[in-house]
Amino acid sequence: MSNEHKNVPTPHISAAYGDFAPTVLMPGDPLRAKFIAENYLTDAKLVNNVRGVNGYTGYYKGKRVSVMASGMGQPSIGIYSYELFNFYGVENIIRVGSCGSFDKDLHARDIIIAMGACTNGNYASQYNLPGTFCPIASYNLVEKAVAECKKSGVNFKVGNILSSDTFYDDANSGMTWSKMGVLGVEMESAALYCNAARAGKNALCICTVSDSFIYPEENTTAEERQNSFTKMMEIALAIA
Repeated sequence: MSNEHKNVPTPHISAAYGDFAPTVLMPGDPLRAKFIAENYLTDAKLVNNVRGVNGYTGYYKGKRVSVMASGMGQPSIGIYSYELFNFYGVENIIRVGSCGSFDKDLHARDIIIAMGACTNGNYASQYNLPGTFCPIASYNLVEKAVAECKKSGVNFKVGNILSSDTFYDDANSGMTWSKMGVLGVEMESAALYCNAARAGKNALCICTVSDSFIYPEENTTAEERQNSFTKMMEIALAIA
């Protein structure tokens, strides 16, 4: 154990050092975290509930795994992933979330494995780099996720995703990113990848398409997003 444990608990996480497994699944929605814990983990224990951000640790097929919500947006996942990586000894964070699709080959409930994360935000400015940092996923997690997707037969694509700081975009610029091959949009991955890179840890985002800029008639409800996007959960758990 390093000196990490001296920083816990934090203002945002009440867990003790050792309460989290080396791998944490991280949905945005606390109710999705609860759903994963109740439906997939055995002997699940609530280890955090500060501000209603539920965190659980249990076992999946005999392997110790944690799941905790991140909240919405880069500032929120930036806090929780930073503390897990740097204070709680977590090695891997796999974001499991929903996204909007820009791609004509992706429909509702298909999966995006975010190999890279573009952003209209400024999260990486804190590193004072003499250029533009490219937030990317950890290849070992990407490789494992691709293998699981192929095994399951789910329709998926691997590529770039946009982590947007705006949900209601006055410029309506979302689809503009598609000309660069960006597959879809969510709000967290770029900050997660930055934190993982800076800490020397591993991260991946696996997203289920909840909304399509191409096929809006397929858009899903809030309840469906919370409870029915099980394939990405199973893929993440399989590689945890």
